[in-house]
Amino acid sequence: MSAKDLTLPPLIKAIAANEVDGFDEPKPSVFMIEAANMDAGDRSISISMPPSPLQNMKSGDDDKVEKLGDAKGAKFYSQPMPKPSAMHPVYDRRFDSFKTWSGKLERQLSNLRGKHFETEPSPPQEHFENVPVQRYFDALEGPELDTLRASEEIILPEDKQWPFLLRFPISSFGICLGLGSQAIMWKSLSSSPATAFLDVTPHINLTIWLITAALTLIIAIVYALKLIFYFEAVHREYCHPVRVNFFFAPWITLLFLALGVPPSIAQTLPLHLWYILMAPILCLELKIYGQWMSSGQRRLSKVANPTNHLSVVGNFVGAFLGASMGLTEGPIFFFAVGMAHYMVLFVTLYQRLPTNQTLPKELHPVFFLFVAAPSVASIAWAKIQGSFDSGSRIAYFIALFLYASLAVRVNFFRGFKFSMAWWAYTFPMTAAALAAIKYSGAVTCRATQIKAVMLCLVATVAVAALLVNTVVHAVVHGDLFPNDMAIAISKRRPRRRWYHKRSGSSDSNIEKYLKYIEDGKDVEASLHSSSSTTSQD
Repeated sequence: MSAKDLTLPPLIKAIAANEVDGFDEPKPSVFMIEAANMDAGDRSISISMPPSPLQNMKSGDDDKVEKLGDAKGAKFYSQPMPKPSAMHPVYDRRFDSFKTWSGKLERQLSNLRGKHFETEPSPPQEHFENVPVQRYFDALEGPELDTLRASEEIILPEDKQWPFLLRFPISSFGICLGLGSQAIMWKSLSSSPATAFLDVTPHINLTIWLITAALTLIIAIVYALKLIFYFEAVHREYCHPVRVNFFFAPWITLLFLALGVPPSIAQTLPLHLWYILMAPILCLELKIYGQWMSSGQRRLSKVANPTNHLSVVGNFVGAFLGASMGLTEGPIFFFAVGMAHYMVLFVTLYQRLPTNQTLPKELHPVFFLFVAAPSVASIAWAKIQGSFDSGSRIAYFIALFLYASLAVRVNFFRGFKFSMAWWAYTFPMTAAALAAIKYSGAVTCRATQIKAVMLCLVATVAVAALLVNTVVHAVVHGDLFPNDMAIAISKRRPRRRWYHKRSGSSDSNIEKYLKYIEDGKDVEASLHSSSSTTSQD
């Protein structure tokens, strides 16, 4: 090999060690992290990046361009890489479709304060259309139909806890119903001649009434905030086949507060108060009773469930209050409307028409609402007539029989965890106890008095136990208001593969699969055919 062949290439000559300054000194890497430039409060990460060709060009001197490979002319620039922090949070837009303009205003105010949100993509808007009532029955189960079935998917994130207002249901007013009815019961115990031997102090009525008034105010404020900031969630609750009946609960609670007002606070109430309280109930009844009669998916045979009694009970409570205030025609009107729809509802629920689905076990506590309507009806009619006559006694005996028929079925109300649905026990029990007090005043004997005292004791223990459980689950366990799956279901059913069990279709899917195997066709084709058949269904 000649000396010419051993000559080094020109490029290697150009970068010889003796021609480069500081060759033995360590040089910073091209992508070195400049940690020294970070302040104590700066959470961003700076990375040294080589300049772009445009940065190497000199304006007005196009023929002179620095070479990118020149080691001496190379420069490095710090490019900031933002890191999520409290100053620059990532805004989750998956809740935006449930927010009203007031909820979006929160983001605008935060931007004005210098907090800029990085937004995540929002889900498709087609999922936020009005949900048909049948979808609630298909997608949900459990207490008040609020538990998502395993085959369903929701349109809100499952991996995080939702805002409190989204988790706060309208059924929370059931607590106010239970406590408000207790205030009326203890007022009757302290003022009825039939229970004078108990020597009940009116201070119990005053204490319970004040607690009920304060709790009603708190729950009303919280739900009003939900209405303002998350109107779509409230709208979905109104479309829910069970929860729509709880929209009567706030107004019935106010009627209870008017009936149970302690004598030390007010002896008489103004007449216009009755008209103010009954106007919203009348508007709700015109809407819901009309749907029961004429609406296709929302007719009574489709949506009948025991909570529908709340829409009927409001008539009887209103008639009771109106008669107590000296009115005549208005109470009779509401009593007649309530009685007509109660008979239709009672027959529908008793028949369990073929179009109705069997209620889940967790919804069994609301069966006690069967007792509420006839109990309040007996008291209201007695107040309208001025005596506990035969009509009142008929309604009272119906309520007493329904109470006994449910009480003996112990297994019917066991085997499921605590939920807000349990408050459905309290109001009917207290209404039955109140009717027993009125009956013992008309038929005074030792048996009627003992029965009234026993029913009052059972109702009081039930309310106290549920109140303690509610406080424990709210404060200690923190699971009183979990994520509300009932408002987050999609409008359309999720796609199901051939192997998912489905009533009336699983056997046919398996047969199609076996047929493809026998014909020599591949499994992938069978799955595609089966999934398309399912989507057509």
